Parts: sequence; C-alpha cells; structure tokens
Amino acid sequence: MPEYQIQEEVEIRIGDKRLMGNLNLPAGATGMVIFSHGSGSSRHSSRNRYVARVLEEEGLATLLFDLLTEEEDSVYENRFDIPLLIRRLISVTEWVQHQKALQQLPLGFFGSSTGAASALGAAAELGNTIKAVVSRGGRPDLAIPVLPKVTAPTLLLVGGLDGPVIGMNEEAYAELKSVRKLTIVPGATHLFEEPGKLEEVAHLAMQWFKEYLKKQE
Repeated sequence: MPEYQIQEEVEIRIGDKRLMGNLNLPAGATGMVIFSHGSGSSRHSSRNRYVARVLEEEGLATLLFDLLTEEEDSVYENRFDIPLLIRRLISVTEWVQHQKALQQLPLGFFGSSTGAASALGAAAELGNTIKAVVSRGGRPDLAIPVLPKVTAPTLLLVGGLDGPVIGMNEEAYAELKSVRKLTIVPGATHLFEEPGKLEEVAHLAMQWFKEYLKKQE
C-alpha cells in the first residue's frame, strides 16, 4: 500500500451542481489520472476502483467522480449525452488544476464505455493539458468528429470477444492522429470479467500512463 498525502471524498461544485468524488494522492505522485465512467456507472465502479489502486501503487494520483448528479442520472438520455459529459469532465479537470496539491501533476484520462467518448472529447478540447488517454472497452466512436484534434497519446483496450466494440474502436483508431495504440485483450468480453483480464487491463494502462505522464523538468 502506498503512503497517501491525500485520501478523501471531495465535493466538486460545477455551477449549481455538486458532484462527489474520491481523490487519492500518493506521497510523491508523478502524475494524475481522472476517471470518466460509463453509462449507468459511478465513482463506485469496482473495475475502475481496481485500476485506480494499481495506478496508485505506481505513484499516480487518481480521481474517481460522478459525472452526473443523482437527479441527472435518473434521466436515461443524460447518460448518453456526450456533449454534456464532455463539458462536465472539462469542468472537473479545471477544478483539479485549481487544487494546490495537484496543479503541478501531468494529467491523464481513463475512460470506460461511453466515458471513453467524453475523455477523448475533453482531451480534444483541452489539447496539450492532457498528456495521455486510456480507453477500457470504450465507445470512442461516439467522439469521431473531434478525434483528429486529440493530441494526447491514446491507448484503446478492447476485449477479444467484444466483437462489435472492436469494430467501433478500429473506426476510431483510424481517425486519431496522435500517438495511438489499439490492443485487443484475448479471451476477454466487454467488462473484462474473465480471470486475469482486468489485471491485464490495469497493467497495460499503468504502463501507458507511466510512459506519458512525466513531470516537466
């Protein structure tokens, strides 16, 4: 277990909205990963929390937060309102940049399912602010129009048994102009529930972030 400088629940105010998050900052952190969860999920996603723990053990700070308030999430259409989710993620990123303990850390996004579209959409708008993006079983195709604007090195992770989503990721991969990699995880379905597959995803994500989230000397 890493030694933590900060390990707490946070309230992020976006206009009149209040979003809850879990912030973990290991002592001596070298980067920060903001998680963007998929439709119907939240900051409590067991899979994202597992990946976050792996990243924290490697000295990366993590923020898992609810993209939508409970009231917003009760409206099904909001879960697929990609422009709304992109704006929300950008606002939370700006909140991170205003936190004294975090503002020197290079930033990355980890997006799952529809969260990958919001992560890439936000990365396209924020430009060089975002140093790396990882998509797990994502729907980057939902952000096709802005993918050529993404400058962050992007890793797309898809299960080998997740047929339709493989095609969607191949389509998105072709539109990306940044450093990019599409990795098919053999024997894994959409949620990477098979033994050892989520561990593989976490390891690949950790390697990607360690490569590209580096403090400027």
